[in-house]
Amino acid sequence: MCYETKHYSFLYFLVGKLTDERLEKTFGNSKESTKTAARILSGLSGISDCPYDLSNRVEAAYQIASCSYEYGTSWGTKIGWLYGTTTEDILTGMRIHARGWKSTYCWPDPPAFLGCAPSDGPAALTQQKRWATGLLEVLFSKNSPPIATFTAKLQFRQCLAYMWIISWGLRPIPELCYLALPAYCIMAGSHFLPNYKFHTLFEYYGAGFSIRACLNNLMMGRIITVTSWLFGFFCVILKLLGLLETVFEVTKKDLYTTPGEGSDKDAGGFTFDGSLIFVPATTLLLVHLMALVTALSGLFDHVGIESRIGEIICSVWVVLCFSPFLKGLFGKGKYGIPTSTICKSAALALLFLACTITFAFHH
Repeated sequence: MCYETKHYSFLYFLVGKLTDERLEKTFGNSKESTKTAARILSGLSGISDCPYDLSNRVEAAYQIASCSYEYGTSWGTKIGWLYGTTTEDILTGMRIHARGWKSTYCWPDPPAFLGCAPSDGPAALTQQKRWATGLLEVLFSKNSPPIATFTAKLQFRQCLAYMWIISWGLRPIPELCYLALPAYCIMAGSHFLPNYKFHTLFEYYGAGFSIRACLNNLMMGRIITVTSWLFGFFCVILKLLGLLETVFEVTKKDLYTTPGEGSDKDAGGFTFDGSLIFVPATTLLLVHLMALVTALSGLFDHVGIESRIGEIICSVWVVLCFSPFLKGLFGKGKYGIPTSTICKSAALALLFLACTITFAFHH
């Protein structure tokens, strides 16, 4: 579902007549706002036929826009965009559906709502981490879709759709293990694929996209999972344990510039900074590079390389998926991975190698 009208509120839970005192407690002490709300709730248009004073409307706008206006009211808890998560659009939309309201996909021509997206690596991954954290906050709260299905009017198919979205943050742990599995098998001399069958790596034929677009989607899917979503998962776990409070992390958006408008030749390339969010992906890349080196050099080759050809292909595929990080190992400036991140990742990769060798030779 697309909920882009972020500057409007949904008065979906109120029915019946409310007193002035109740209106003020619900919507705040703005007389202009409460009068409009009363008209809407009584079934009339929100626009009065009586002439109005523009200065009063401007004054009301300033009053409502103040940071303290919503304190002691129902804004953020029962009306408006709901608080308690960094993905307030998902939570609000689900609560609307749980009240029995129907929605439609709005796609006017030309598009009515356009925005900017982060263009550099740190901002993009921080945004994805914020989304993963917010989605898991919804999943592990009283507003979880299964609860809304049994206690409210959220339909079963709507519940499945919301679960598919908000469970993204649960993927990093199993996917991180799955991505490390080929390297482990190569270094441990074992295999998890049949010797006679290759598994296809392309799953996007027929989607109408170019091969490059499909490869980019696969690549970014792996990177985001083991970076942003992994950190989002840990943030929610720490919050559930009472050790951390999640905050809304603002990400920088850059306007699109055409070539020659002050953009450098590397514009559009993956950028890095010293954040820990880049450590897991860098570590995974180094692990697979070490695995491929051991396979090609014959180290720990107590089983034939032909029995691990499937794992080697998978390992090469993982390296290709993390090719922006491979370029970052040799890049400079913001297009290069900081030395501190490389050192941390190298230490973790060597620890993985040592644990793998120890476990393999003891079994």
